[in-house]
Amino acid sequence: MNFEHLILDVKEGIAVLTFNRPKSLNALNSHLLDELLEALKGLGQREDVRVLLLTGAGEKAFVAGADITEIAQLNSIQAKLFSKKGHDAIGLLQELPFPVIAAVNGFALGGGSEIALACDFIYASENAKFGLPEINLGLIPGFGGTQRLPRLIGQNLAKEMIFTGKMITAQEAKTIGLVNQVVKPELLMEEVMKTAAIIAGKGRFALREAKQAVNNGLAVDLKTGCELEVNAFSLCLASEDAKEGTSAFIEKRKAEFKGKLNS
Repeated sequence: MNFEHLILDVKEGIAVLTFNRPKSLNALNSHLLDELLEALKGLGQREDVRVLLLTGAGEKAFVAGADITEIAQLNSIQAKLFSKKGHDAIGLLQELPFPVIAAVNGFALGGGSEIALACDFIYASENAKFGLPEINLGLIPGFGGTQRLPRLIGQNLAKEMIFTGKMITAQEAKTIGLVNQVVKPELLMEEVMKTAAIIAGKGRFALREAKQAVNNGLAVDLKTGCELEVNAFSLCLASEDAKEGTSAFIEKRKAEFKGKLNS
């Protein structure tokens, strides 16, 4: 797949997708969102991908938000379509059948924070900044920020960020549970790749079931969530990867997971 505003690289089960509009701080416009949808649809169908990393080109930004020069020209109907396009792309990101890690290397504002929130977890460089500053433009977050942020950090902290539009540092983001790890800028991708390599060594079927069990379980009561886990566990045990994993354990060797999602 060739893109104008994205760079995609896949190697040894690890896909790296880079937002590539550095002169615009990787701001999201309609064309980039179209490319993101195409890229994610393609990745979701690949059997050779076990984990996806998202990051931004340049040293300043992951994604600095939506392209203000574009959204300032939108009428109400166009704004709804633009917001829906962002929701479609970010929703697809969250639903991918493998883990997704955000490697936030700079500003993650507005749509940038909303993309990171849809990832399974976030690693950030020390110079990263997070925020939903739409209120400063007379707007509200339009790509899921009002929904995902409260679910992750709690409604009171989320409301404060959304109502004030303030930015927070990477360390503050870690303190409130938004970020898993904060590392030096020059070490960010190295640390993320270490974790990605660990994940890429696991069975793809089990990774999918684990991700779905957590995500779907959060939307239901505990009893229903536990039933989801029972079903997912039983499906895993019937997979090629479970046969390999249990055999490897008994034979005291390292498992080599090669199963497919439909195994």
